[in-house]
Amino acid sequence: MSLRHAVMAALLEGEASGYDLAKGFDASVANFWMATPQQLYRELDRMQAEGLVRARVVQQERRPNKRLFSLTEAGRGVLRDFTAAPPRPGAIRDELMVKVQSVDAGDAEAVRAAIEERMAWAQAKIARFERLRARMLDGRSEEEYLARAERVGPYLTLTRGLFFERENHRWGAWALAVLDRRSAAAGTPEEAPGPARVRP
Repeated sequence: MSLRHAVMAALLEGEASGYDLAKGFDASVANFWMATPQQLYRELDRMQAEGLVRARVVQQERRPNKRLFSLTEAGRGVLRDFTAAPPRPGAIRDELMVKVQSVDAGDAEAVRAAIEERMAWAQAKIARFERLRARMLDGRSEEEYLARAERVGPYLTLTRGLFFERENHRWGAWALAVLDRRSAAAGTPEEAPGPARVRP
């Protein structure tokens, strides 16, 4: 998937400025696709040149003029083709997992701190996604929303982000418990590992 597909998916919500898109990415699309504002602006310029989006300039009195982008029919066609094609398998590249893989030969306390940091990050994202979810539902039950909402894609991806971060937090708690048990066992003379240990 390229950034432009994520931009086009975001523009299904309606006309938006580059600033609005950057905020939208940070608030919703970021749970499955990351991009900096600079990357977004560059991609919007390329997409406009290729006729995938159109831009109109809005005059502003006390602020610089802004461009509002919307999907063209050509852009919608590209997005339809993208959704019709089978997705490539996702690839995970997680630096924390490399640290965890090496915990037995490295600084265990530093790895513990990294796991705790990841858990705190996950908890913050869970709280944020829950606020977005409540805003989407706007007092409706999930069943009512899913039955009547004009578009359910944003809700489905938001929920995926929630499941992902809840699992990150759950895994972190489990991993810390494992490391705690091993540390406690290593601190007990009868359980201390090592080939030089001879039991009486």
